[in-house]
Amino acid sequence: MPVAPFHLTLPSPELTARLAVRIGSLLRPGDVILLSGGIGAGKTHFARALIQSLQTVPEDVPSPTFTLVQVYDTEKGELWHSDLYRLSHPDEVIELGLVEAFESAICLIEWPDRLGDLAPHSALSLSFSLTEAEDSRELDVSWTDPDWAARLEGLADVAA
Repeated sequence: MPVAPFHLTLPSPELTARLAVRIGSLLRPGDVILLSGGIGAGKTHFARALIQSLQTVPEDVPSPTFTLVQVYDTEKGELWHSDLYRLSHPDEVIELGLVEAFESAICLIEWPDRLGDLAPHSALSLSFSLTEAEDSRELDVSWTDPDWAARLEGLADVAA
């Protein structure tokens, strides 16, 4: 059970990107972010903004829907962006090398339900959902590792 989940309303793509940049500034190798939500909920938009904020020279960040994994060199080390939508079994996660990456890289995982029991218990979970307003998203933030509580302090102010 998450120690202290919280909820944010993100009324624009710009605010979603600003939140991604803020979270990106807090990350270090070994951090895993689980990005949940339906198609079009904002997972890839969030990931793209976060990845570009950590690159010395921001480059195009395509969705890894077909490649499954995109690896980037960032100012904080290697970053793996993975979209597990097309996986049918958690064993495929092992074949991709993600389990090892969880130890040494920053990992952004879309469709984390496909991880099964392989999901790191120390991960930060971000669950995006659509709202009635066209560009607005709802975001639920949760974690079990108490380290995230201190690191995320003041994060809710980004959406204010």
